Amino acid sequence: MLTIDQATRDAIIAHARRDHPDEACGVVAGAIGSDLPTRFVPMLNAAMSPTFYEFDSGDLLKLYREMDDNDEEPVIIYHSHTATEAFPSRTDINLAGEPGAHYVLVSTRDGAHEGGPVDFRSFRITGGEVTEEEVRVVDSYANGTATEQKAEH
Repeated sequence: MLTIDQATRDAIIAHARRDHPDEACGVVAGAIGSDLPTRFVPMLNAAMSPTFYEFDSGDLLKLYREMDDNDEEPVIIYHSHTATEAFPSRTDINLAGEPGAHYVLVSTRDGAHEGGPVDFRSFRITGGEVTEEEVRVVDSYANGTATEQKAEH
């Protein structure tokens, strides 16, 4: 299960809407082993494409150095789909290289980019296998745990 605070969820959705019609992408880092996404890092889609995303290699190297310096890891790797459902494509599955990460997809199709409801889903992708997981949205994290739980489907 992915536990995410409301502010980070909102920031991912805002980024996906802002970059539409191109796919948005980014990472939410957290302390190693915590499984808590705490540092939102929107990235540039170097492909600048409505059907594909690619992290800028220089930005990605910089991010991984920062995470290493801060004892962090990528807890969430996210991107948007602009015309299809929020489900990993074959390309997404083939590129998934962080087996411990939650892969979040946001669909901005059907007016979602203009403020309509978005499809926000999380998956684990390991060895080519995709498993959808529950998303639990909380108000905040306190002492490394989630507080003030809200139901989310």
